Amino acid sequence: MQDHSQHHAAPAASQDDANALTDGEVKKVDKDTGKLTVQHGPLTNLNMPGMTMSFKVQDPAMLDQVKTGDKIRLRVERINGTFTVTKLEAAN
Repeated sequence: MQDHSQHHAAPAASQDDANALTDGEVKKVDKDTGKLTVQHGPLTNLNMPGMTMSFKVQDPAMLDQVKTGDKIRLRVERINGTFTVTKLEAAN
C-alpha cells in the first residue's frame, strides 16, 4: 500500500472557475463567420484578462440569441486551439 497522505485534492475554487461565467457586452454579431465580438471581463479558466475580442461560437444558434449592446454572461473554452463560446446567457 502507498501512503497518499501527502496528496492534496485540487481546491474547490478551481472547479468553480471551470464552470464560471464571465460578464460581457456584445460588440458585434457576425453570422457569416460564426463569430461574436465581446467586451469581456477576466476569463479565469483561460488566465485571460478582460478585453474585447472575437470568439467562434460552439452553436451557431447562439448568434440568434443576442444583438449588439446586449449584456451577457458567457463561458469561453479553448477547443482545438480556438477560443470558443460554449455557453451564453443574458445577464440579469
